[in-house]
Amino acid sequence: MLNMRNVKLQMQMTLDGFVAGPNGEMDWLVWNWDDELKAYVGAITESIDCILLGRNLAQGFIPAWASRAEESNPEEGEFAQKMTDLPKVVFSNSLDKPAWENVTLAGGDLVEEVNRLKQQPGNDLMLYGGASLVASCIRHNLIDEYNLFVNPVILGKGMPIFNGLDGRLKLKLVHSQPFSCGIVAVRYEPDRS
Repeated sequence: MLNMRNVKLQMQMTLDGFVAGPNGEMDWLVWNWDDELKAYVGAITESIDCILLGRNLAQGFIPAWASRAEESNPEEGEFAQKMTDLPKVVFSNSLDKPAWENVTLAGGDLVEEVNRLKQQPGNDLMLYGGASLVASCIRHNLIDEYNLFVNPVILGKGMPIFNGLDGRLKLKLVHSQPFSCGIVAVRYEPDRS
């Protein structure tokens, strides 16, 4: 039997469940991560060999990590290089060709594309977003591991990822851990029993 790759979601969110402000604002994110939180994130990404992104997020994500990798900041250089070097699949129906190196475009049916990637040989796939791609993956139950980083802020309104579900999605808690900066990391898996 073929061992399928898992799709792991890693996403920052507010206490009230938003992943960005109403206009995509990200100024609420907590950035003063200590070594313990950085190590936690490093452990989550250790098993991945491909990154899944929506087009809008890719436009900022890919150049930002490439820039950080070039800066050779020893504190984040190795991780930034990993984020740059890993193959990426960008989901877009509007791009004709990739605008970046190490990128494959996926423009077909989301469920078919993700399931095709899950069946390919390799390690886990990391889904970073954006909000609409993640919401669609949640709606179609394509995520095998939810790694949510709850920031100590309430926005009141913004971009949700848990909207559009047709029914309940039962999850089971695998791990939770608070960090000194106020972020609480929670890891859930779908309860498919």
